[in-house]
Amino acid sequence: MFMTLARVLDEPDIAVVVEKANSLRWHDGKKTAGRTAALVKHNLQADLSDKPGAALHKFLLRAVSEHMVLKSAARPAQFSNLILSRTEDGGNYGLHVDNATMGPVETRIRTDLSFTLFLSDPEDYDGGELLLETSSGEYRAKPPAGDLVLYPSGALHRVTPVTRGTRLACVGWIQSEVRRADQREILFDLENLRAISPQGDTRLVLDKSISNLIRMWRD
Repeated sequence: MFMTLARVLDEPDIAVVVEKANSLRWHDGKKTAGRTAALVKHNLQADLSDKPGAALHKFLLRAVSEHMVLKSAARPAQFSNLILSRTEDGGNYGLHVDNATMGPVETRIRTDLSFTLFLSDPEDYDGGELLLETSSGEYRAKPPAGDLVLYPSGALHRVTPVTRGTRLACVGWIQSEVRRADQREILFDLENLRAISPQGDTRLVLDKSISNLIRMWRD
């Protein structure tokens, strides 16, 4: 499932995030990349381990995890730690696939879905498109600041070179309570149908079907 969720953050929230991000310490993004990905990763990442960084991480994670459409589409069981990425001066992230698991052993998650929350206005930088390879062709994304792109972690993807300005983005991964993508899509479709159904027998049947499918498919 490839999906763009609009306005996960609104303009005032984006302004706060950008202001706080400018005060953080930044380091080479290769430190958090796998062995293969590190060869094609050229960006900076914020240190979110100190008090200001941890507060910003908490703010961003709350915004993402409480978004109703993301909850319905992804059915998150666990989130990874988030990464705040800054790409500029020709920086890019070459073609790669995300690791199948992430995090230390005691809190390691299976990566079913990845997301990129865009934090820079597209007019403020050139390049920096998120390109995802799919069976039906290339999926290209450079949405407005505040929008989030959700995509399968197993998809090959890259970020094109940023040739002007700065691309700021928040990246993270989700372990879903429903492992299979086709099952998550069925549940998402049924949830959408339920949302537009009036109270009555049809809605009760949808409630029953959704509940029973979750019982069957939940990890």
